[in-house]
Amino acid sequence: MKGFTTKIVHGDRGDLIEHGSLHKPVHHSVAYGYEDARDLAAVFQGRQSGYSYGRQVNPTVGALEKKITRMESSRESICFATGMAAIGSLIFTLLRSGDHMVSSAYLFGNTNSLFNSFGRNGIGVSFVDATSVDAVREAINPSTKLVFVETIANPRTQVADLDAIGELCAERGLLYAVDNTMTSPYLFQPKDVGASLIINSLTKYIGGHGAALGGAITDTGHFDWRHFPNIDEQYRGPDTERWGLTQIRKKGLRDFGASLSPDAAHQIALGSETLALRLTRQSDNAGAMCRFLQAHSAIRRVYYPGLDNHPQHERASRLFRHFGGLFSFELDSAVDIWAFLNKLNIIVSSSNLGDNRTLAIPVAHTIYSEMGAERRASMGIDDNLIRISSGIEEPEDLIGDLTDALSPWS
Repeated sequence: MKGFTTKIVHGDRGDLIEHGSLHKPVHHSVAYGYEDARDLAAVFQGRQSGYSYGRQVNPTVGALEKKITRMESSRESICFATGMAAIGSLIFTLLRSGDHMVSSAYLFGNTNSLFNSFGRNGIGVSFVDATSVDAVREAINPSTKLVFVETIANPRTQVADLDAIGELCAERGLLYAVDNTMTSPYLFQPKDVGASLIINSLTKYIGGHGAALGGAITDTGHFDWRHFPNIDEQYRGPDTERWGLTQIRKKGLRDFGASLSPDAAHQIALGSETLALRLTRQSDNAGAMCRFLQAHSAIRRVYYPGLDNHPQHERASRLFRHFGGLFSFELDSAVDIWAFLNKLNIIVSSSNLGDNRTLAIPVAHTIYSEMGAERRASMGIDDNLIRISSGIEEPEDLIGDLTDALSPWS
């Protein structure tokens, strides 16, 4: 199977689903019994494959992990209760006090908050303009272990210098973690630019229906874990390619317990089957709305990689299948942001993204409010900036909704 959607829809069947079911059934059992207690011990010690306890392994969740791995054309994945749990587990399990990481300055608000928390607990974090590999290079020091970027930054849509940073990390022997949430495996494969680890918030485009929380870490197979000093001795088994994710599963998923429920895993797996169909429509709708807004007198600026005037338009054109469903725009200072949002009828004021519904959020006043005006300014987040997550509605309805909401200032 070569097609992206074909692999998602039919991939489970290659693992001999019980009773001939077309979808992996939902397994609710927390514990698993063994006739021979020695087998139970062997599973716990990692000497034998099997199921030990639902906090770290479950058949339904395992089927989703294989599906995510196929999407990313990679080696192995671990699913978590949320995308933030995945990011937090990655940093907690792989870095130590005194280590240093380089991160894009253009980050989702909660990721920024999390990294600052790690910074207060002994891990050095340098926030840089990741649209330039030179900024990343200058921030690397002898303690650096990891570089972290988002593909398309939320909310201002800056596109990281993904391939050049991948080359730099390979040259320096650094872990390269790429958050692929804004693009998803359908629009972009971070493995192609040398990513070591890929993060996806499964809540967003992959799940797609706003019905289940989830996150994942995927190991691409590029990184040689034998040269990474922070792997505990007990996880240095004969299969060296599994060292990193084994430590994350044990020290992150098992010990922190941010486990994805089997019900959520099933919902996400079902949603993922239409990822390509949805995201193609969402990208088209985003482009149509951006062109409309760009020409409107009440709009100061529009940020979308699909626009010719976007600073990284050429890079996005080269790397991504489509330009994605997320964009943002600044209202003119004369426009009352609250009055505008409250006049929208089809577009919903909400904090999620990747939903089938088009969603709008005033980011400075919500998900970026805690970081303060100075940090927001460094990220280019204006008080009148609105983020839009494009849905799958008809484009003429969305443009009509924007037209009506902007009419007092036209």
